[in-house]
Amino acid sequence: MDRHPLRRIIEACDQAISAGNFDALMDYYADDATLVIKPGMVVQGKEKIKQAFLAIAEHFHHQLKVEQGNMQIFEGGGNALVIMETVLYYPDSEGNPVTESRRATYVFRQNGAENWLCTIDNSYGTALLG
Repeated sequence: MDRHPLRRIIEACDQAISAGNFDALMDYYADDATLVIKPGMVVQGKEKIKQAFLAIAEHFHHQLKVEQGNMQIFEGGGNALVIMETVLYYPDSEGNPVTESRRATYVFRQNGAENWLCTIDNSYGTALLG
């Protein structure tokens, strides 16, 4: 079975975040996309999302690395819901390595045969329900 095009897109997004290449990252977001920065803090629009990623990179001293774990993709009506494990690697305040795993949820809108744009980026997933 072929890999879903969203797997390749999410891998590219993870690589762009890890490399701090936020211009390339924005190629994968819809103009009206929403990013959950942290519980209670949400931004909309590519420019604000890019600014948020820059601030996140600064917060982690440009040492945040992102990888994907298990992933499920559900399509319907030109949209896709992605439920996946997102694994974050970063140093804590004392420089010790931290590995954090989240069960993220993302929504993508199809934009052409194999092109998808992220419309909702929620790395916290249902943990927001607390």
